[in-house]
Amino acid sequence: MYSYKSAIAGAVAAALAAACATTSEETRTPITGPALGRAATAQEIAAWDISIPPSGAGLPAGSGTPTQGEAVYVAQCQACHGEKAAGKPADALVGGIGSLGTAAQIMTVGSFWPYATTLFDYTRRAMPTTKPQSLTNDQVYAVTAYILFLNGIIPENAEMNAQTLPQVRMPNRDGFIDRSGVPR
Repeated sequence: MYSYKSAIAGAVAAALAAACATTSEETRTPITGPALGRAATAQEIAAWDISIPPSGAGLPAGSGTPTQGEAVYVAQCQACHGEKAAGKPADALVGGIGSLGTAAQIMTVGSFWPYATTLFDYTRRAMPTTKPQSLTNDQVYAVTAYILFLNGIIPENAEMNAQTLPQVRMPNRDGFIDRSGVPR
């Protein structure tokens, strides 16, 4: 049944098709007016280029222990991730180690994530969700150490820093396979 809405939708589709029709570069009207934006400076790029790969390249100075991390966790993380990182209202961060090959798999930092550096990277850039990038490097190392300790991956007296964090062997380290079929 043809309706007024169908007619409008058809007209809009025709207009979009006409607007998207390919034309040669010579027939396009150049955009004029004030320049939009500017090239970012090297300093601005460096401030946002904070990704940490599995190797740990680029990890900042600083350190933290599970004991120090517990205080940071309680103040900054517990409201979302629950007591001892058990979850609620946000995801649990602990538990599930060894469950991935079962019907009752539990995907947490400890059971699923392949690299400890990913925990540092994600925490530093995105947590807490109400104030991303507000934690100091020492606080991020400490809360990372606390989560790793709660998962039984590192001992309570371990210190995480740029040298020790990349050496942490996560339980699911070999659980990811790249496109060539080789475990990463």
